[in-house]
Amino acid sequence: MENPLLLFPQLNISASKDKSYYKVMKPTIKEEPHKASKSGAKQKRNRLSLLLQKPEFHENDHHGKAGNLAKAASVSPEEAVKWGESFDNLLSEKAGLDAFTKFLKTEFSEENIEFWIACEDYKKSKTAHELLPKAKTIFETFIQKDAPKEVNLDFHTKEVTSHNIHQPLITTFDAAQNTVYRLMEQDSYPRFLRSDPYLSLVKGRNPSRPTLRRRSRSFTVNDFQGVRPDFTVW
Repeated sequence: MENPLLLFPQLNISASKDKSYYKVMKPTIKEEPHKASKSGAKQKRNRLSLLLQKPEFHENDHHGKAGNLAKAASVSPEEAVKWGESFDNLLSEKAGLDAFTKFLKTEFSEENIEFWIACEDYKKSKTAHELLPKAKTIFETFIQKDAPKEVNLDFHTKEVTSHNIHQPLITTFDAAQNTVYRLMEQDSYPRFLRSDPYLSLVKGRNPSRPTLRRRSRSFTVNDFQGVRPDFTVW
C-alpha cells in the first residue's frame, strides 16, 4: 500500500491535529467566563448575606410586635412609673417618647406623634427664614387633604391652619398640635398604660416576654379622664 502522503500531497496532518486540539480545548476556553460569572454571583450573594446580618437593616422589621415597644435594660421600673403619672412625663423622656411612638405604630396611628414632634421642632426655629420651608413641609405631610400622614383635625382648626400657612409664625400650628395632643392623651395614652409591655416595665420584667394577665372589662376613654393609675396594685 502506497504512502498516503504521496497520493494526497495537499493533506496537512499537522493542521488536522491542530483542529482536533482546538476542538478539545474549545470547551475549556468557554468555561472561563462561566466560572467568572459564577464567582461574581457568589460574591454578590456573600455581600447580600453580610448586609442582611447588619442590625440597621432589620431595625423596622418588628415595629408591629408588642414585645419590642421598649428595652427593659434601659428603663427602670421607677422611670416607667413616672410615665404613668402624666402624659407630659411620658413625652418629656426620650425613652418614654420612643416607647409610646412604637406603641402607636402597632395601632397604625404614629402620624399623631410624628406631627407633634414636627411641631416641637418647628417652634425651635431661630429665624423667620426657617419657618416657611418647615411650615410647608408640615402642612403638606400632615394637614392638607389627602396628605400622606394626615392627622385628624376638626374643620375649624384645619381651616385656620391652612389660612395661616401663607405667612407662618411660631404659633401657626399651635391649635392643631393641641388638638392632636388631647386626642393622644385621652385615647392612645390610656391604652398604652394598659399594654403588656408597659406593665412589664413597671414590674421590672423584660417586655420581650409577654406576661399572662387576668382578663378585665374593657375601659373607655371616659374611665381614664381625671384618673391617675394606681401602681401599688401591680
